[in-house]
Amino acid sequence: MTLPAPISETSASLADKEALLEENLRNLGSVIVAYSGGVDSALVMSVAHRVLGDRAFAVTAASPSIAPEEMEGASSLAARRGWNHIVVATNEIEDEQYVANDGRRCFFCKSELYTHLHRVAAELTINYIANGTNTDDLGDYRPGLEAAANAEVRSPLVESGIDKEGVRALAKMDGLPVWDKPAQPCLASRIPYGTPVSIDSMRMIASAEKGLRDLGFRVVRVRHYGDTARVELPADDIPRFESDEISGKAERLILDAGYRNIEIDRRGFRSGRLNDALKS
Repeated sequence: MTLPAPISETSASLADKEALLEENLRNLGSVIVAYSGGVDSALVMSVAHRVLGDRAFAVTAASPSIAPEEMEGASSLAARRGWNHIVVATNEIEDEQYVANDGRRCFFCKSELYTHLHRVAAELTINYIANGTNTDDLGDYRPGLEAAANAEVRSPLVESGIDKEGVRALAKMDGLPVWDKPAQPCLASRIPYGTPVSIDSMRMIASAEKGLRDLGFRVVRVRHYGDTARVELPADDIPRFESDEISGKAERLILDAGYRNIEIDRRGFRSGRLNDALKS
C-alpha cells in the first residue's frame, strides 16, 4: 500500500492542512475510524463524516482497559454528531503476551483491536481503517504504531502534516466539545512494566481517577503499585490535593477504590513516565 507523503509541519497553513485532510479522507472512499472519544480520533471521524457521509464509521473498543466514562463520552458525542457508531468487544485481556505487560503491551492490544476492525470492515465492505495518530505521536515510544503498520491502518492526520496543536485548533473550529480534552491513555498504561495487567487493577485505577476528576482534578494519573496508588497531578494542583478541604476526601475515595497506601509524586504529572523504565 502506497501512502501519501506527509507534508511539512511548516509548509502549509492550518487551513491548507484541513483541506488536505478532507482530500485524503475523501480519496479513501469509505473508512472505519478507530474512535476512542479523544480529540484526535474525534477530529478524524468528524471530517470523515463530513466528506464521506454514511461511508464513514466510528468503531469503539469495549475493553476493561477503557474507563466506563470514556465509553459513555464516546457514545454520547457520536450520537450528537449523527455518526455511524459501532462498539466491539475486544479480548486482549485473554492474551498472555498482553497480560505479561512487557514493553510491547500496546502492540498486542492494538493488534487485537485492528483484527476486530478488519472483521467489521469486511462485513460492511469498507475500504480502509484509519486511526487518530498525529505527527507528535511519531516521536514517542509507541509499539501500537507497529501494529497499525502491520494492519495497513491509515493515519490521515500524519498524512496531512497535523500535530496535536493543529488537531485541537481544528477540533475547536469544528465545534467538537472534546477539543481541549486531556489525553486519556488506556488504564493499563498506569501499571508499571513487568507487573501483570488484571481487570481488578484496572478497575481500581478507573475508580480512583474518576473520583479525583470528580473533585476537580482535570489531569490525573493513578500509577498502580500493588496496594499503593502513586498519584500524578500537574505541579500546580498538588497544593490543592494536600489542602485541608480536599485531602481527606481524596484519601477516602482512593482507599475506597481498593488501595491501602497513597503517595503523591512531587515531580508532578508527566505523560509516559513509566516508559522511563524501558529506556533504562
